[in-house]
Amino acid sequence: MGDSVQTAILGVSGYAGMELVRLLLQHPRLKDRPPVFLGRAEAGHDASLIALHPHLMDNNGSAGLKIEPFSWDLLKARGVDVLFLAIPHEQSREFAPIALKHGIRVIDLSGAWRLTKAANRAVYKFHDDGAPVAVEVQAKAVYGSAELHRDEIRTAELVANPGCYATSIILALKPLLAAGWVDLDRGIVSDAKSGVSGAGKAPTPKTHYMYAADNLSAYGVFAHRHTGELLEQLGLDRSQIIFTPHLLPIPRGILATSYVTFKKKHSADEVASLYRDFYADSPLVRLFARGHLPQIQYSVRTNYCDIGFELDSDGRRCVIVSCLDNLLKGAAGQAVENMNLMCGWGEAEGLA
Repeated sequence: MGDSVQTAILGVSGYAGMELVRLLLQHPRLKDRPPVFLGRAEAGHDASLIALHPHLMDNNGSAGLKIEPFSWDLLKARGVDVLFLAIPHEQSREFAPIALKHGIRVIDLSGAWRLTKAANRAVYKFHDDGAPVAVEVQAKAVYGSAELHRDEIRTAELVANPGCYATSIILALKPLLAAGWVDLDRGIVSDAKSGVSGAGKAPTPKTHYMYAADNLSAYGVFAHRHTGELLEQLGLDRSQIIFTPHLLPIPRGILATSYVTFKKKHSADEVASLYRDFYADSPLVRLFARGHLPQIQYSVRTNYCDIGFELDSDGRRCVIVSCLDNLLKGAAGQAVENMNLMCGWGEAEGLA
């Protein structure tokens, strides 16, 4: 798409939208073309971007940036090439088809277009599921995991950014499953814990301070929305994996621990070599040496997914630990990674 593009963000008020704003403002390819920031027109609303996100103010003109009322005419007038949707999934179901008709490429951070199978989408209860327009748009959507679908993302019209939990678990397990090493009859258990920002900015009884502080709780057991992504991207059925998310009393970050049994004995060197080969061309995956496992504090506020493992002395039981920042590699950072691929730029530009 050239050395620079015009981007726009619809939904800048949430946590992921905030990080997306920050990343695009500092992206080396976009220094002279700040994003178009889009929101709703409200009486008396202060449209200043800095009023919403004061920490983004610098000495390079960011104080003058505005959040403008959304309209398709505005996007056309500004020559928008790539539209980021950081809005609820039901709104993305409405906006993405129209953007594609306008010739605008879309990176959607919601779960609106991630799932190809109706049975997995059912958890979202989309009102338009099965409608001709939805079917047409779904067929164009590419699951936005660069490590798995790099070539398809480059030419995609619509990229469905993966979920944060899903990213951490898929990247941890994919090399082993692709190699056919895992004994699926023994099943896989993935136990993942996330900071409170993963629940979004709107407060709920379970995310306010008095509930979350000094606490650890499981939720969404057998019913979490990211489960369908695990099944589709890892080629599993529901009987082969148990995924349980937990809420950590920290602002951000994910640690996922996955337990597998191999079909036959492997050495630690073989496991390490498998991961190194699989992610040899993936600049935003960091592999830890045996004896050193990832921790949230190492990956938080970075765009990396960190992966490490420990192999039992029997050579068959393996524990894989993966960590990432749910707002970056699990959301906004991965969206920028996808933009880089769509524009023909370096995958990690503006990120690493």
